[in-house]
Amino acid sequence: MAIDHPPDHLNTAQGLTTAQAQVRLAADGPNEVAQGTRRSVWRRLADMLRQPMFALLVAAALLYMLLGDLTEGLTLSVFVLAVLVLSFYQEGKSEAAIEALRQLTQAQARVLRDGQTQLIPASDVVAGDCLLLSEGDRVAADGWLLQASNLQMDESLLTGESVAVDKSPLEPQPGGSGSPMPKPPPHACVHGGTFVVRGSGQVRVTATGMRSQIGQIGLSLGQVQEADTPLQQQTARLVQVLASLVAVLCVVMVLTLVWRTGQWVPALLSGIALAMAILPEEYSVVLTLFPAMGARRLTREGVLTRHINAIETLGAISVLCTDKTGTLTQNRMTVTALAVPREAGSSEPGEVLQWRTPALGQASSTPAATAAPLSTAFHPLIEHAILASAPTPFDPMETAFHAMGKDHLSETDRTFGEGQLVQTYALSPRLKAMSHVWRFDPDDPHVVSVKGAPEAVMDLCHLSSGARAHWLACVADMAAQGLRVLAVAHSRFEGQSYPDTPHDFDFEWLGLIGLTDPLRPEIPQAMADCQSAGIQVIVITGDFPATAREIARQAGLPEGETLTGDVLEGLDEAALRERLRHVTVCARISPHQKLRIVQALQAQGQVVAMTGDGVNDAPALKAAHVGIAMGARGTDVAREAADLVLVDDNFASIVRGIRLGRRIFGNLQKSMQYIFAIHIPIAGMALVPMLMGWPPLMLPLHVALLELVIDPACSLAFENEPAPANVMQQAPRDTRAALFGARTIGLALGQGLAVLACVALTYAIAKLWPDAGEAFLMPWAPALDAVPLSVVLSEAQIRAMLFITLITGNAALILSNRAGGGQFWRSLRTPNAVAYGVIALAGFFLALAIHWPWLSGPLQFEPLPLWPLLIAVASGVLSGVGVSVLHWTLNAGQRPALVPR
Repeated sequence: MAIDHPPDHLNTAQGLTTAQAQVRLAADGPNEVAQGTRRSVWRRLADMLRQPMFALLVAAALLYMLLGDLTEGLTLSVFVLAVLVLSFYQEGKSEAAIEALRQLTQAQARVLRDGQTQLIPASDVVAGDCLLLSEGDRVAADGWLLQASNLQMDESLLTGESVAVDKSPLEPQPGGSGSPMPKPPPHACVHGGTFVVRGSGQVRVTATGMRSQIGQIGLSLGQVQEADTPLQQQTARLVQVLASLVAVLCVVMVLTLVWRTGQWVPALLSGIALAMAILPEEYSVVLTLFPAMGARRLTREGVLTRHINAIETLGAISVLCTDKTGTLTQNRMTVTALAVPREAGSSEPGEVLQWRTPALGQASSTPAATAAPLSTAFHPLIEHAILASAPTPFDPMETAFHAMGKDHLSETDRTFGEGQLVQTYALSPRLKAMSHVWRFDPDDPHVVSVKGAPEAVMDLCHLSSGARAHWLACVADMAAQGLRVLAVAHSRFEGQSYPDTPHDFDFEWLGLIGLTDPLRPEIPQAMADCQSAGIQVIVITGDFPATAREIARQAGLPEGETLTGDVLEGLDEAALRERLRHVTVCARISPHQKLRIVQALQAQGQVVAMTGDGVNDAPALKAAHVGIAMGARGTDVAREAADLVLVDDNFASIVRGIRLGRRIFGNLQKSMQYIFAIHIPIAGMALVPMLMGWPPLMLPLHVALLELVIDPACSLAFENEPAPANVMQQAPRDTRAALFGARTIGLALGQGLAVLACVALTYAIAKLWPDAGEAFLMPWAPALDAVPLSVVLSEAQIRAMLFITLITGNAALILSNRAGGGQFWRSLRTPNAVAYGVIALAGFFLALAIHWPWLSGPLQFEPLPLWPLLIAVASGVLSGVGVSVLHWTLNAGQRPALVPR
C-alpha cells in the first residue's frame, strides 16, 4: 500500500544508507510489477504433449499395447520419452536465452545512498530512497518530488494523455517531518513507469513494486504479446496447408487399408505413421530456437535485443542511419581550439585571438605545450562554458570544459566559487543552446551564461550581418578540421522575475570553443563492410556540416551530398525521398527531423535502421524497421522505443550485428529447407507401400527414431553453422520475397525426391538381390569367393538397408544445405562440429538399432551381410551426389546477389 506520511526524514544530502536499503528490500521485496506468469516445467511439459507430433506418438504407443505387442509399445514409449527430452532441452535453451536477455535489459536507477550517487538495478529501489531524475529517465517507483528544475513528465502510460505534465516540488509542511500531511498535490507526485521529457528532479520514493500505482492497476509491459513476424506467418500458413493435406490423406489411406484388410488397428498405425512422416513439426522448434539463440549471440557482440522479432529484420537492413558523436567517434571530448575577439567585449569583425593544441597547428598566442598557462584573454570563454554546463557534468563536452577549467583557471575564478544555480533554460529544437542563471553575491546582479550552436548563440547576441559572417568563417575553418564547435556568451540580470526565454537577456559574445572527438579505430573497416554489403550509411548529426563531412571522410564514407536541417524543412516528401538517394551526411538535424528521414527512406522501399539516444529520438526509433538505442549514453525513453541496445555505443557493433543477423536468417532458411526435404523420403517410405499394397516399411516407431536425428540436425546443427565468407558481399535480401516461394519449395522437393529415388533403388536391388547381386559383383567374383552372393534377404534386412540409405541421404542433405550450393567439399572446408556430431550420432544409433536385439526386434531390423551394407551406403552417397548436382544446377542462375565492386 502507498505511504500516507512522508518518510521520517527528508534529507536530500545523504539518502538511505546501504544497510537501511537492504533491510527495506528484504521487508518489501524487489521493486517489480508482477508479469505474466512464466511457464513452469510442468506447464511446458503439458504444452509440449499437446503438440500434434507427440499426440500421434502417444496414440501409436497405446495402439501397439492394444494389439498386445507390449515390447513395441514400450520401445515406442522410450523413443517418445527421448524425443520429449530432446525437444524439452531445445525449448529450455530458448527460454534460458530469452530470460538472460531480460535480465541484461533490466532498467537502472540513479539513487543517493551513503551520500553518494549510485547506479543500481531498478528492482533494488526501496521506499525512502532518493531518486535522481534527469531528461530521458524512466521513473523507477512512485514518490514525492523534493526538488525540480523545469521538470516535465510523460504520464501517458497511466493517463493516456500524450501532453507532458509540468511538475513542481513538494512544499515544506509546518510542524516538522513527523507530522501527518494531506495527500500531496498531483504536481508533486511522480509515478513508476513514467518518463522525464525535460528537466531534472529529486524524488523521495514512497511506493515500490505492486504497491505502486502501476502495480495496483495491473499494468505490465511484460504482458504485451508481440505480433507474429512475416516469417512466422508464412510458416504457419505452410504448416496449415500441409496439416490439411495430411488429414485428408490419412483418412483416405486408413479407410482404404480397412477396406482392403478389414483390420482397423493396423490401418490406424499406418495412418499415424503417414501423418508423422509428412507433418513438419520441427518448424516450430527452429522458429523459436534460432531467434532466441541469435539474440544471445548478439549480446556477445555488444548488442542487447529488446524485441526478439527484430532478429528477422536485422540481416535485411539496406540503409543504416547513424549518429556521429560516440557512435563513430570515441565520445572522449577534448578542448583543442579556442577563438575570442582580440579586443575583449567586441563581437564585430576584427582580429581573432586563437589558441590551438599542437596537433591542430601552432597558435600564435600559446606556447607549444597544451598544459602551458592559458592567456587570460581566454579565461572568460572557459569560465562561462563551465557555468553553462551541469555542475556535476555527465556529457563528455561539459566534462571537457570542466577539465579545461581545472587545468587553466585559478581558484579565484567565479567558476569555483559558491554560486547557486537559480534558473536553467534547456536545449530545445527551437533554440539549440543551453542557458544557466547563477547567483553569487546577493548584492551583485545574476550571471547568465549560455553555450550552444554558433548560429543560435549569434541570434541571442543579435550580431550584425558582418560580425555573423566573420565568425561563421571561423566556425567553418574549425569545423573543416573535424572539430565540434560551440559558441559561448554571457549576460547579467537583476531581479527575481526571470524571463520566459533566453532571448530576453542582453547577451555579449565571448567566442568559440572547438572540441576533438577522435574516430574509433575500427570504424573504417566497419564502413567498408557496409559498402561491400550494399548498405547505404547516412550520418545524421546535429553538428556543423563541415565537421560531419570531415568525420565521414575519415570514416571512409563515399562521397555524397550533405543535407542540412534548414534545407530539409523546405523539402516536400517527394523531394526529400529523391534527395536522400544521394545523401551521405545530414547535419544540423533536429531529433524530430529524424522521423521524416526514416519515413522518406521507408517510402523508397528501404529497410531502415536508425540509431538514437535522446527523448525526441523515440518516434524515429519506433518507426524504423530496426531501432537501435545507445546503452552508455542513451535515455530510458530511447531504449524503451528501440529494438536493439548498443552496450558500447559503437558503430562497429551494429555492423557485427548485421553480419550475425544475415547468418541467423541464412541458417534458418537452410534449416527449414532441410526439414521440408527430409520429410519427402520419409513420407514416401510410409505412403508408397500403402498405395502398392506392400507390407509397411515405415512404422511410428521408425518415425520416432528419425525424430532423434532430425530434431538436433534442424536446430542445433544448423544454428551453429558459421556465416559464409561472402556474407557481407551480398546485397540485402528482399523482405517482401516469400521464404517458401515456388523455387524454394521446388528445390527442397527435388532434394527429397533424389533421396527417395535412391531409397527406391536400394529397395529394388534388395528385392532382386540374388540376381542383381551376382550381376553386379561378377567382375570381382574371383576375389570374393568367400562372400555369399545369392543369399535371399529377409524383410527385416531390406528395411535395414532402406534405413541405412535414408540416414546416409540425411547426412547428404545436412551437408548440402550447409553449403548452400549443394557441394560437399564446400561444407567440409567450413568446420561445424555440431553438424558432424549429429551425423556421427545418427550413424551410431542406427547401427545400435540394427545390431542390438532389444532395439532390432521392435524395429524389425536384422544385421546385413557386407555387400548389401556397402550398397545401401553407396546408394545413400549417390543421393548426396544427386542432391548436390540438383542444388548446383538450380542455383547456377540464382546465386546471392553480390554488391558490384
